[in-house]
Amino acid sequence: MLDIAAVFITITALFAWFNYRFIKLPATIGVMFISLLASVLLIVLSHAGFDAITDWAETWLGQINFNALLMDGMLSFLLFAGALHVDITQLKRYRYSIGFLATIGVVISTVAVGSAAWWLFRTFHIDVPYLYCLVFGALIAPTDPIAVLGIMRSAGAPEDMEIKIVGESLFNDGVAVVVFTMLLGAATATEALTVAHSATLFVEEAGGGILLGLVMGYIAYWLMKSIDQYQIEVLVSLALVLGGYTLATHLHVSGPIAMVIAGLFIGNRGREHAMSDTTRRYVDGFWELIDEILNAVLFVLIGLELLVIPFEWSYLIVAGPVIVVILATRLITIGVPLMTLKRWTHYRPGTTQVLTWGGLRGGISVALALGLPESDYRNTIVMVTYIIVLFSILVQGLTVGRVVQRVLSRSNNRD
Repeated sequence: MLDIAAVFITITALFAWFNYRFIKLPATIGVMFISLLASVLLIVLSHAGFDAITDWAETWLGQINFNALLMDGMLSFLLFAGALHVDITQLKRYRYSIGFLATIGVVISTVAVGSAAWWLFRTFHIDVPYLYCLVFGALIAPTDPIAVLGIMRSAGAPEDMEIKIVGESLFNDGVAVVVFTMLLGAATATEALTVAHSATLFVEEAGGGILLGLVMGYIAYWLMKSIDQYQIEVLVSLALVLGGYTLATHLHVSGPIAMVIAGLFIGNRGREHAMSDTTRRYVDGFWELIDEILNAVLFVLIGLELLVIPFEWSYLIVAGPVIVVILATRLITIGVPLMTLKRWTHYRPGTTQVLTWGGLRGGISVALALGLPESDYRNTIVMVTYIIVLFSILVQGLTVGRVVQRVLSRSNNRD
């Protein structure tokens, strides 16, 4: 395991250096772009008869369980780090729109995208049952906070736009994982898909995650408040993430939601009442480094996964229309609630466009797809998911800054 970690940390460091020195793309997009090019180059070399390096790379990648690495390891750190810097006062201000997008919006997206995928698969004579299409809709529904956080900030998005999309992204992945789990259980005939059972499971997973996050956050807050020693307080925050996420897994409650709640608690109440200026500086610095390093590693792995995913160009025909459906569904699920709530809450003109285009899909969708059990439909879902994620990060991620600037320019001209 140490050998694998050493190889991928080294690769990530080299790719990050090369991007910063020569390509100068946003850090996460840059390293993924380079790793994707490296994957394509290795595939070309393999077809040309130089397959030794490709075989070596595939062997190393084959030893990594991407789903377990992200969902059971990296995700807890990344969500906590993201929530740690979110102002809960601003979050409360837009709680209704964020709450709608992170719950009902996920359900609407799951049904709309899943139904469209089912129709498209049938049109192109690809046999995927409707329940598996809904599973696909659930895993592609969440906007990825890991991808969104850094990109929105580097794009120069105003605070009110940033808080809406970041707030939604931090919560909707936990909700989507619960929906995904229920639908996958029904698709594999291990769970009954009834309204009562689904509601009970949702309350247990999401509600339990919120409660656990509050309890663990308060315990960590109390421990940090009782001392003034930044080394120990950083260690307490690390224990909160590792211990809290592990406990959530054993209690069968949502670990992602628990980490978001704990991060918000420590980042707001803990920062204000339990940390000295020195502790704040070290806690922030520690988690910013964790966030940057894990983000870079994650996006390198996404790019390199092309080597082990059974990729077929023919699935572009399906993925293209699905991308259109995803964007159209997101436009509706964002536009309707914002229009409804604008008489009570002020929204900057152009918010709908920015939130629609800035809703990136990323590592969570790939991890959930790769975590599907073996079936006749798994490879199809994995391939289409991977294509959508690549489009989302490379196309939307690289252009969302222009969308933000265009919206701000139009808003300033009106003023």
